[in-house]
Amino acid sequence: MGHDQVLEAFQLECGALGDAMAGLSEAEWNLPTRCTPWSVRDLLGHVCVVIDWLPAMLDAPAPGEAEISAVEYYRPDDRFSPQTNGKRIALAQDHAAGSAEGAAFAEDFAATWRRVDRLCRAQPDGRTVRTRHGDAMLLSEFVLTRVVEVAVHGLDLADALGREAWLTPAAGDAVTELLLGREHAAAADELEWSRPRFLRKATGREPLNEAEAAQVEQLGIRWLALG
Repeated sequence: MGHDQVLEAFQLECGALGDAMAGLSEAEWNLPTRCTPWSVRDLLGHVCVVIDWLPAMLDAPAPGEAEISAVEYYRPDDRFSPQTNGKRIALAQDHAAGSAEGAAFAEDFAATWRRVDRLCRAQPDGRTVRTRHGDAMLLSEFVLTRVVEVAVHGLDLADALGREAWLTPAAGDAVTELLLGREHAAAADELEWSRPRFLRKATGREPLNEAEAAQVEQLGIRWLALG
């Protein structure tokens, strides 16, 4: 996807998530999610943390050229190790603990993503950044990985809250294209699944039954494993 398309998907999906989080009761903030051991509050804390890496990345010197795509970003290395995952869990919980009131935490998320969106939109097309894992990437490719975080964890939050998914078409299409590759993304429509259902299936959040697995195999669909 192009620079402007990715930023538009990021803005729309973050806005939808922020709207969904506004007005939650304290009991809802403490509901468990499928992302054990995180509660709703903790999971939103994780989303805040992974978005808030960007300001420091933009302040740092830009690499000379991009070396890693969004697809390659998800290669299985130390970033998905138990040790790194433990740090990821702790960072999210620490961030979530910083706001006693849920309403204030929802406002913190809104302020975080809006700041990041504003900073990213001030960057030229072709801007490169270096991730905390050392990857040199196009800014648009890294922001695409943030769209994945907001969209997929948005499904986790919607399910935890017992709500209909608020996945935006722009983010749903962006993540589907990342998972399947541009040349195969249209094949997902032949499954006749909604985008939320497709993303749940493709990310292992909802198992494939025998008939679905056979249909996926028949269509030659192969999706990217996100860690």
